[in-house]
Amino acid sequence: MRSVFLLALMAVSVMANAQEQEGTNTVTSTVTGTTTLDRTPNTATAPSVNINNQDVCTIPATAAIQTQVLGIAGGSAIRDMNCERLKLARSLYAMGMKVAAVSALCQDKRVFQAMNAAGTPCPYDGEIGEAAEKLWEENPEQRPDYEEWKDENEQGNDSSKLFGIGAGALLFILLL
Repeated sequence: MRSVFLLALMAVSVMANAQEQEGTNTVTSTVTGTTTLDRTPNTATAPSVNINNQDVCTIPATAAIQTQVLGIAGGSAIRDMNCERLKLARSLYAMGMKVAAVSALCQDKRVFQAMNAAGTPCPYDGEIGEAAEKLWEENPEQRPDYEEWKDENEQGNDSSKLFGIGAGALLFILLL
């Protein structure tokens, strides 16, 4: 009996549902809103350059640049040659090799010029003092400050250059 009652109840509900669907239902809704898509690229982050020893003459350098389309990042380590020269000179001096330590420092043109200004020329092929000074005069192209030295010593030859230019200009005018 119970199952007949349930079947009858289901039949009534299906018929009621069918009658409702025959009618016209109107739903009106207005939806307004703004949708924003965030398409910002990730920020370029400069990498870290690790130098784990404080006794290394290396400087880390990193950089990054970001535009709306592209990001670029990079890094490297830069050798400090002057720092290396100083450490080498200290090590040589500590081992008792004083001339070699001075020679290592003399590879820097500032030290070379300072030594000359003090009247103590840098060592040259193991020679020191006046013998080294004579060898530097015979081989000026070996000087660390050769370009500056050459410019200073060629200033006296400017008159011969001017004479050559003047003679060339005179010849050109005569040929016209």
